[in-house]
Amino acid sequence: MKKLYLLLLLSAAVPAFSQTSSLRDVVSKKADSIQAQVVAWRRDFHEHPELGNHEVRTAAIIAKYLQSLGMEVKTGVATTGVVGVLKGGFPGPVVALRSEMDALPVTEHTDVPFASKVKTMYHGQEVGVMHACGHDSHMAMLMATAEILTSIKSQLHGTVKFIFQPAEEGLDPGEVGGAEEMVKEGVLENPKVDVIFGQHIISYIPTGTINYRPGGTMAGVNSVQIVIKGKSTHGAAPWGGVDPIVISAQIINSLQTIVSRNINITQNPAVVTIGSIKAGNRFNIIPDSAVMLATLRAFTNADEKLLIKRVNDISTNIAEAEGATAHITYSTHYPVTYNDPDLAAKMVPSLQQTAGIANVKLADPVTGAEDFSFYQQKIPGFYVFLGGLPKGGDPLTAPVNHSSDFFIDEGTFSLGVKAMCNLTLDYMAANSK
Repeated sequence: MKKLYLLLLLSAAVPAFSQTSSLRDVVSKKADSIQAQVVAWRRDFHEHPELGNHEVRTAAIIAKYLQSLGMEVKTGVATTGVVGVLKGGFPGPVVALRSEMDALPVTEHTDVPFASKVKTMYHGQEVGVMHACGHDSHMAMLMATAEILTSIKSQLHGTVKFIFQPAEEGLDPGEVGGAEEMVKEGVLENPKVDVIFGQHIISYIPTGTINYRPGGTMAGVNSVQIVIKGKSTHGAAPWGGVDPIVISAQIINSLQTIVSRNINITQNPAVVTIGSIKAGNRFNIIPDSAVMLATLRAFTNADEKLLIKRVNDISTNIAEAEGATAHITYSTHYPVTYNDPDLAAKMVPSLQQTAGIANVKLADPVTGAEDFSFYQQKIPGFYVFLGGLPKGGDPLTAPVNHSSDFFIDEGTFSLGVKAMCNLTLDYMAANSK
């Protein structure tokens, strides 16, 4: 009932942004006319993918293009990031638009003519490299957005900052990069950014649609290592030691009660997953330790803190009750991707005017994570999902993002370009002085 009320409320607000109606027509025509170029850019990036913090070729192409548009361009941000600044003809707010640049260590299985054949060494193994999450598409669409907004810069009431970010997919130990490092290096300053928009193409959402969610949209994630220290002994005489494997089993089972008994699942979902457990090397020896790796997912800061507390409490107390100790450490952390509710309410009409009311839909929470959240911790942000499933495709069987068979409909690109342009223009129209 709450979802229905929200949709009706937002739909009633559609006749907004009349200040930019003529520019909206210009954007629509230019986005359609540049579609072939967007496809060409995307295919080039797809055929030549680069892993996080190694996007050297990719960044050079983007920087050269932004410079050709006459922008002020900064390179080498957070290792390989590129930032372009477009100053409009009139004073107004500063709007940031963000795309990721990195690919994944995935061997491509599609048969498209521009499929990646790139291989590299990753964690000591030779692996394929593939844009299996749509970042190639994001870059191409943002380059087109830059071209269109540059062509009408004399009519812009504000400034646009184009952020091409490395290493969204995560970092190797000891590395820095991604959105968190971009923020640390001042990407939201000079000029100070007022708001940020981003989009992500999704392979199982139908082409022609845009999904959004106010509030917690993508999960905050914490990576956890739990080390249980017991006492080694012969497997035939378990009473002579403290078995960390049995203790780990008790902890794993008890951790599942966090979501079922501690989280209010009528408000927000949560996930506690043990993805790895390693202990011992022989059938008749009880080892002295066991190591578990886990991921925690939540949609509010309060739930995230609760998950961490309960993992600590359960692991520590069960281990102590059995005569062992638990050592818990946290590594990777992405905050909740949180769409500012006020901003979302104001900007959804822009999407509805761009794609049509019926094609803008309320999304379910996504338990994947996104480091776009680091920008949203500093300024209001709005992150949306662009449909990439070909017409007639089955969303239940479509290869998902991060799959070696990942495939999207390139026909959706013009809608993505229009959405980013119109969000920018409409926000400026509503907030320029």
